[in-house]
Amino acid sequence: MLVHETHRSRAELLGKVAPAQRTRLAAETRVGAEYDWLCRRGHDRYSATVLDVLTGTGCAKCRASAVAPGALREAGVAFMSPGLRTRTSQTEQRLRILLDERLVLHHRVNAVGIARTFHGRTEVWPDILVPQVRIAIEYDDPGRSGRAHIALKEASDLDKDDALREVGWEVIRVRGGGLGPLGRTSIVCRSITPAVADDVVSLMRELRGDAAIDRIARPSTIGGEILRESMLRR
Repeated sequence: MLVHETHRSRAELLGKVAPAQRTRLAAETRVGAEYDWLCRRGHDRYSATVLDVLTGTGCAKCRASAVAPGALREAGVAFMSPGLRTRTSQTEQRLRILLDERLVLHHRVNAVGIARTFHGRTEVWPDILVPQVRIAIEYDDPGRSGRAHIALKEASDLDKDDALREVGWEVIRVRGGGLGPLGRTSIVCRSITPAVADDVVSLMRELRGDAAIDRIARPSTIGGEILRESMLRR
């Protein structure tokens, strides 16, 4: 359950553990069992429990590197992470299309540098990035399993949001499939509709101001509230 909730796999764990311990880990069932792990950046081996590796922040040298002056200068910068492989649902794609009709989205960034490590990395990968105003938009639902974005995964989501806010970003979470709000910047919905996209843009205006959002808005949506009211009166 822990592997599933943290979107990891047993194979991924086996690739991180010291080679001599792979056979034992392959049959491991205890999250509190301790192993020696290999740092993907080539640092020294470090000892940690399975729980720490699945939900923690990597080796000690990685944690130190994350708060080094050079890393802090890059924190908050959006960029293209070429090796990133993510699964995009049709629902998330629909949200992106609806937002792209309203805003000029930047399609050549998929990651943001942070001032700490998150699951061993100094970057996070929100679903939709609007770097012009430093807003990340996430779409959450329980998925086919009914267990995504709940329990430990929900805690991981909140940790990810905190890491982004620490470097000047705001996070809007669109919560579907019966999920409740995670905070003041959550939008709860039954499905992704144009009205939900409008709510996202309205919340962006609350967070960053009309002037900032108007600079990235499609011409037909500038002053969108006035436009909609005018159409309704007709």
